[in-house]
Order: sequence, then structure tokens, then C-alpha cells
Amino acid sequence: MAETDLLEAYIEVYFKAFKYVGDLISEPMKADGISFEQFLIMRDLAAGQELGLSEIAKKRGVTRAAISRQIKTLLGKDTITQERDAVDRRRLYLRLTDHGEEVTARINKVIHKRFYDWVDTLGEQDAHELLQIMRRVGETIIAKDKAERGE
Repeated sequence: MAETDLLEAYIEVYFKAFKYVGDLISEPMKADGISFEQFLIMRDLAAGQELGLSEIAKKRGVTRAAISRQIKTLLGKDTITQERDAVDRRRLYLRLTDHGEEVTARINKVIHKRFYDWVDTLGEQDAHELLQIMRRVGETIIAKDKAERGE
């Protein structure tokens, strides 16, 4: 396949699939007015992780300011609270509210079903292969690009 044919095939796949992946993944959160990233914070909290702003920023590879905006939205939606550390009063830890636990459980159920419907449609072997390719893209192409841009 000539280089231009490969590029054209990539552009076609981008417009028919990749462009919409983010929307497809975040669709179950829309009813609650939260992003996928905000849901992941709630999911980590539901799994019993003790998280503060710095831990989340480090884990997600984003700035503290970006996480602070996400947390502010979650606080406003009464899905999380912030509690001071009893030993180090400067540290704030996040906790799910009862409402946050309900939202997290409901969304978890929906995304679990959606994901395994996709696996059933693709087949488990193709799903594993797709994840392997996506992981390789992240670890090589995206990581290289970020490093070149100084991120």
C-alpha cells in the first residue's frame, strides 16, 4: 500500500471511529454532568483509595490545577467531600458522599455492560489485540511526542 493510501485509510478510520471514541466512552456520565476523568476519580475513591489532589494529578499525569477544576465540579454536585488529615491538617483527602457512591455504582454497572458488549462484538482476541496496539501507541508515539514538547 502506498504511503498516501495508508494516510487516507487512517483519516477515514479517524473520522468513522477514533474521533468518536471519547464521546462513546463518556456517554454514560452525561446524565450526571460529569466527565470520564471525574468518574475515574470517583471510581478510585469507591475502590477504597485514599486520595488527595496531588496523588490524583500524579496518577493521571496532569496538573494539580486540572484536577482542582474536576474536584470543584464534583464537590458542587455533592458527589465527593474533602476531609482534613487528622495528623497533617494541611492535607485534604477526598471521600465519596452517599450520593457519590450511588452515582459511581450506577455508572460502573453501565460501563461494565457496554465494555463487555464491545468485547462480545469484536471478539476477545481482537479486543486484546486492539488494547495491545493502543498501549503501544501510548507508550511509543504519544510518549515520544509529549517528551519532544517537554510535557
